[in-house]
Amino acid sequence: MQNPGAASLALFTREIWANPRAMGAACPSAPALASCMASRVPLDRDGLVVELGGGTGAVTAALLKHGVPPWKLVVIERSPTLVNHLRRRFPQLRVVQGDAAQLAQLLSHDRSRGVGGIVSSLPLRSLPPAVTRAIGHQFETLLDAGGLLVQYTYDLRGTQSGLLPHFRRRSSKIIWSNLPPARVEVFERE
Repeated sequence: MQNPGAASLALFTREIWANPRAMGAACPSAPALASCMASRVPLDRDGLVVELGGGTGAVTAALLKHGVPPWKLVVIERSPTLVNHLRRRFPQLRVVQGDAAQLAQLLSHDRSRGVGGIVSSLPLRSLPPAVTRAIGHQFETLLDAGGLLVQYTYDLRGTQSGLLPHFRRRSSKIIWSNLPPARVEVFERE
């Protein structure tokens, strides 16, 4: 039987070779990065927790381990191959294939439940500016004032304030054990 970590790395490697611009990371998220991101999600908020860029499921598994109930977690992933992988790995979850720039549309039948938090593994700094603006608009549309966005970046200086103009940074932490090191930031919708 193959090691699940090795299987995820092999899948990730195939995806990055097939479409390097679509992948936001150089390697799958390390357990420390995934755990740090998940720990920033408050469990007492109403509404869905939406994970963007589910990849091979490292952050997804950490969110479930942190205590996010499966019925409350929706995972969005653009790659059909990774969507199929996530659906097999987490059959109890709703995994949606789609683009975060159309997030409100992807969640249209869940809108009555609201979105309490977004956990993003999207490479906001490396996407074209128009795409980043469209995704930022989705964050603003879906999160009410006080809603949280957990985002990581490989730019250890942090996310530029212009990328998320209607959010204020609440916390920031560098995860040195990730390859490469990453900064986990929590933003609050103003």
